[in-house]
This record gives sequence, C-alpha cells and structure tokens, in this order.
Amino acid sequence: MNPEMIRIVDGLARDKNIDKDLVLGDLEAAMESAIRKKFGQDEEVTVAIDRITGAIEATVNGEPISMADLGRIAAQTAKQVMIQRIREAERGSIFEEYTERKGTIVTGTVARVEGGALIVNVGRTEGFLPRSEQIPGETHQPGERVRCLILDVREAPHQVKIILSRSHPDFIRRLFELEVPEVAEKIIEIKALSREAGYRTKVAVSSIDTKVDAVGACVGVRGSRIKNIVDELNNEKIDIVRWNESSQILISNALKPAEIQDTALCFELGRATVVVPEEQLSLAIGKRGQNVRLAARLTGWDIDILTPKEYNKGLDRLASTLKKIEGVDEMIAERISLLGMISVADVSEVGTKPLIEELSLAEDLAAKIVEACGTESKLVEQEVAAEKSAAAQALAEAAARQAAAPAEAETAPEAASDGAASADSTESSASSEAIGESTVEGSESATTNGESPATVS
Repeated sequence: MNPEMIRIVDGLARDKNIDKDLVLGDLEAAMESAIRKKFGQDEEVTVAIDRITGAIEATVNGEPISMADLGRIAAQTAKQVMIQRIREAERGSIFEEYTERKGTIVTGTVARVEGGALIVNVGRTEGFLPRSEQIPGETHQPGERVRCLILDVREAPHQVKIILSRSHPDFIRRLFELEVPEVAEKIIEIKALSREAGYRTKVAVSSIDTKVDAVGACVGVRGSRIKNIVDELNNEKIDIVRWNESSQILISNALKPAEIQDTALCFELGRATVVVPEEQLSLAIGKRGQNVRLAARLTGWDIDILTPKEYNKGLDRLASTLKKIEGVDEMIAERISLLGMISVADVSEVGTKPLIEELSLAEDLAAKIVEACGTESKLVEQEVAAEKSAAAQALAEAAARQAAAPAEAETAPEAASDGAASADSTESSASSEAIGESTVEGSESATTNGESPATVS
C-alpha cells in the first residue's frame, strides 16, 4: 500500500490540469527507465502501479525487484524522465485549454516589457502582446492588470505561444458582450463592425425584439454601458449605428452625424455615390478621411462623397454624351443613371454587359454607348488634370509671393537706414568743412591782431 503516492499524484494532476492516469503512466515509464539504467537496456522490464492502492510491482526478466534497491543514479534518471513527461503533458493541456478559449477575453497582469511587446501573465502560462496588437498611444507598466483578446494559440519548441490582442475588432465585440447583457443573450446582434484602433470604431447593431432599442441598450442609462467600454479602450470614440437591410439607409446611418441628401448605388461596381451639402462635406469625410473610410468598411460599399454641384455636373456630362449617340433617347439615359452610373467614367468602367442584361439594349448600341463614354471620360481626365495643374501652379505662385513679401519688407528698412546714414555723413562732412574754414579765419585774425607795434612799424 502506498496511499501517499496516490495523494501526491492526485494533487499533481489537479494543479497541472492533467489526467491522473496519464501521470501514473508517466511514472511507470520513468521507473522503467531507471530499472534499465541499473540492469541494462536489453532487459525485459515491466512496471505496474495499482491505481487504487498505489502498490508498485516491478520485474526484470520475470523476476520481481524492489524499487528501493535501484540506487541514487537510477533514481535521478527516473526523476529527469518524470519531469520531462510532466512538462510535455502540461504543455499539451495548456494548448488544448487556450485553443478552446481562442477568441475570448482574458484578464492578466503585465509581467515585463520586451522590445515594445508585453509579456502578460494569464494564469497557468504567459501570453505575448506584440506592439502591432496594442492600441496606439497606450502604455502599460509591469504589475498592471490588462484585458486582452486571445487571438491565436501556437505550439512552439518547449512552450505554447499565446498571442494576445487589444486592437482586433473582435475585442470590441467581446467587450460589448461583457457590458451589454442583451448582446450576450443574442437579443441584440452586432451585424457589422469597423475599427481603427485607438481612434474610432463604428458598430452596427440590430434587435430581434421590437421592444428593445438596440442603440439605446448599447449606450445604457446616461451612457453608462458605453462609457465602460470607452474607458477600457483609452477613450477611443465609438459610434453605434442602427442596422438596416436597405443599403441606402445603412450608408446614411453610417455617415452620421453628416446629413445625406441622396445616395446612388451601382451594384456592378460595388460603389455608392453619396451627395452631401457643401457645408457638410468635411463632416462626412471626417478627419483624414476616417469617417467615410470606416463607413465603407462597415457597409461593404466603396463610398464616393460629392457635393450637389459635382454630382449634377457628372450627370449633365453623361446626358450630353448620350444624346450625341444615335438611338439613345432620354428614357435610356435616365435608366442608365438609375443603375447608379452617374458619370461617363462609370459607364466606361462597367462595360456593355449590364446595359445588355439590365436595360435590354442591343449589343451594338451598348458598345457605342461604352465607346463614347470611354472617349469622353478621357477628356474629363485631361480636364481634371489640367485643373489640378493650374491649381497647383496658383498655389505655388501664391506661396512664392508670400515668401517674397517679408523679404521686400526687410529690404525697405535697410534702404531707408542706408539713406539716412548717407545723409548724416553728408551733413557731418559739411559741418567739418565749415568748422575748418572758421578755424582758418580765426587763426588769421588772431595772427593779425597778435602782431607787435614794433613789427608793424
């Protein structure tokens, strides 16, 4: 009977999250290695451990032996084999556990910083948070608690590598599941999500229960729920968008707070042309194009934003081009624009197939339309290039004038000071000449007056 060993095996299996039979099997293999170390590798060795009592039965060539007689070297061999087997089993257990938890949020403690990457203690092992998966501008100190998404789990030599992330879009999804019970219960569904980590995120949500307002539930009372998520993300802006099956309405919602006047969808190009007032243009585009870029990712459409003047200019150019083609009337031109093609470049890019299939036009007529629009689009490109060149030249000239203005302003005081200095030198020269003359006259007067009466006589 060896109940002490069974108790130790139970504790080891529980701490390392390893199956008890696996630990006992590793122990048997370690004992076999120790016996072979003592008696030779070619001997027939068997070791059996009773799973209930812990009794050990070992034989060499059928003869029973006592494990206590093996000696120190054999015992050391058994120890090394046991440690190696337990480590391998633990790595396998960690790999299986964290593979199942892949895509979930884990809370850990920053252990250390290595070349910008963070090593995070996540319990049984350490996770790796590379710089590329960190939120830009965010810093962490050793000992600080941090939430991360388990992005990937890989088997590496002698270890299991757990890749963590805080910049992945799924990190936002999991935070919403933690903070908003309706999302976790699938009453509210996150239909789409686009993110630029550290700056802004757009989330499109919908509710399967008409009594539950998807946007209001995600925001919470006085913004309490969304505030917790924003705080976790180091004040990253989050826009919650109401989902709609209509692409036009969804694009309009995604571009908020900008007000949209009209939206034209071209399914052939996967492009949406959005018309906004002139004063709303910068708001719709966003800082460095961020708002329209996130809206495009959220909706799955390429979004072009135009002012009414630009939109109407493209339509007028298309209409005038189509009128020149024999066999094309106003009805055909209008049907082409209803397909979302609002410029000659769009028609040229789409080709003849949609015109034949959607509008039932003759193949030769469709080819004429595409050819005419292609020729016109090249002219438009040349005009645009010329306008850009003229604008660039005007900007360069304006910059040159602005650069020359301070130089002229600096030159004017210098010229004035040179003139004043010249006048001063002239005046001083004249004064010295006058002083010289008066000196000569004075000396003559003094000499005449200084003659003695004897000399005069």
